[in-house]
Amino acid sequence: MQNTLATSPIQAETSVRSWALRPAANLWTKRASALESTATLYSPISLKEMDSVALMDRIDTKYVLSFQQLVNTLQALESDYRILTIHGRRLMHYRTLYFDTSEFALYTLHIDNRAERYKVRSREYVDSNISFLEVKQRTRKNRTVKQRIPTASQVLQLNTKNSQWLQEVFPYGCACLEPKLANSFTRITLVGLERSERVTLDMDLTFSSDHRMRKLEGVCVAEVKMNAQNHTSPFASYMHTCHIRPMGFSKYCMGVSMLYEQVKKNPLKRKMLQVSKIEEGIYCYE
Repeated sequence: MQNTLATSPIQAETSVRSWALRPAANLWTKRASALESTATLYSPISLKEMDSVALMDRIDTKYVLSFQQLVNTLQALESDYRILTIHGRRLMHYRTLYFDTSEFALYTLHIDNRAERYKVRSREYVDSNISFLEVKQRTRKNRTVKQRIPTASQVLQLNTKNSQWLQEVFPYGCACLEPKLANSFTRITLVGLERSERVTLDMDLTFSSDHRMRKLEGVCVAEVKMNAQNHTSPFASYMHTCHIRPMGFSKYCMGVSMLYEQVKKNPLKRKMLQVSKIEEGIYCYE
């Protein structure tokens, strides 16, 4: 990927709005009810209190769980974490729109396992009515660094103000970035009682492009987020006890590989097979 990406037009807002995501199915409604019940075991933490564990520069470790494994994990760890609660809600809804070049340059950086790689996205925190334009960087030291600016609503196309900010934090030309993938999910956020740690649990994952949609049924993506000095995590310890190994999972890359035929996919084939097994209720790592 060169420092100046080839120019391509930003996709029209009306086209992006055609990616509207469908309502949750009855199966998810039942699962959400079960999770709400389990989540009441946890003491709440407010959004304001979360400021102390923003962890914008951190170490990430991801796991992929089945729905039953998620429930078992939540039942096992209620004495180690609090749970983010907004207006009495503990299951939060997120919408994300990812930007890339017409040739999927940012996707390719990730698939090729480049030491430095980036994602550009607009994220809407639906329940708190907050939106940000974000740049997420994976550094050569295997750290995740996130920079963002607030926006009045989810950004559907980049304007002059957004592009000026991107030029300060994003090392490649931004004029060619266009919307590529819409994603929605429901999240539970746990905050460590005794350490600077957050655990996000993302379920009901749905991916959309212009005319295609893919939903991952019964799959949870868990992410442990910690600072450099803290390497002890009750969640990670419980995963080890359950013989669940860390597994990288980029929502953007997985979504693109499922919805676009022209992109490079071979590096993700084994991971996609594992995810399919989880969907089928066959959860095992080789």
